[in-house]
Amino acid sequence: MNVLICDDSAFARKQLARALPADWPIKLHQAGNGQEGLEKILSGHGDLVFLDLTMPIMDGYEVLKALQEQGIRSRIIVVSGDIQPAAYQAVMALGALAFIQKPCSADKLQGLLLELGVYQSGDGSQAEPVSPLGMTLELRDVYQELANVAMGQAGDLLARLLGQFVILPIPNVNVLEVSELHMALSAAAGEDTLSAVCQGFIGAGIAGEALVLFHDSSFTDLAKLMRHQGPIDKAVELELLMDMANVLIGAFLRGFGTQLDTPFHQGQPVVLGQHSAIDDLIRTNATRWRRTLAIEINYRIRDHRVQCDLLLLFTEESIRFMNHKIEHLL
Repeated sequence: MNVLICDDSAFARKQLARALPADWPIKLHQAGNGQEGLEKILSGHGDLVFLDLTMPIMDGYEVLKALQEQGIRSRIIVVSGDIQPAAYQAVMALGALAFIQKPCSADKLQGLLLELGVYQSGDGSQAEPVSPLGMTLELRDVYQELANVAMGQAGDLLARLLGQFVILPIPNVNVLEVSELHMALSAAAGEDTLSAVCQGFIGAGIAGEALVLFHDSSFTDLAKLMRHQGPIDKAVELELLMDMANVLIGAFLRGFGTQLDTPFHQGQPVVLGQHSAIDDLIRTNATRWRRTLAIEINYRIRDHRVQCDLLLLFTEESIRFMNHKIEHLL
């Protein structure tokens, strides 16, 4: 059987390959985005496909639609950090066999393969064990995958709170100087004014700040989704902003910390500004941020004008501790 792992994260592909049963006699292939994955499926290298949803060039939904339109009968198991109920319903409607959450343990994966009838324990007792895909992993890719899983958990919580579908991006991960952070924040804000909340966190040698940058043009739609009655003044906006910050920061840090086996303790949230230009926010707080590992995620609500950016800024000293923990993951 030709088995294809299609995921833009090399770390995620290696994790999944390691979780596959060692006695399963298969030929293992990989693809780094949906378009490459579709090409490999059409070339006969995808009898069974493990498919991520959030990928560049062509995402998992587009792959499933293309296979459905062309009548290709590859068996697809979606493996994603986006665990919203609407995401599950959409992929199952597009013909996926199953949906599993990242990261997936070897026991859970073997149980699913047995249930689907594509693997039987002992099938390949005479065969060579399946080796993990050979590849060079960059730390940035690992951080991006850790962020992807944590992002999905935060997005799921927000989707359930609002009763809506949250559009999830590919997390942007970079080590930045203050000047570069300025450019990144300005790009995230565009021409809009922002209201911003900052919350510090710490755990086992890792420290940083989480920022929620909420686009002011989003308050009206968010108030409707939160079933607010009455006028929307600054006090109401602040309450909505705090609600968003609590959900996104708390859920992301729980998901990120669980993967690193590091619980994070959060400080009190601080309002950095309301209805401010991004330049004003940066000028006021620039002394707080030096060289940093920055994880940037833009959350949007489908069919509504609601948009906010979550930024995790880890101190330079924290990077060494996290790299050490990641070595154990690898």
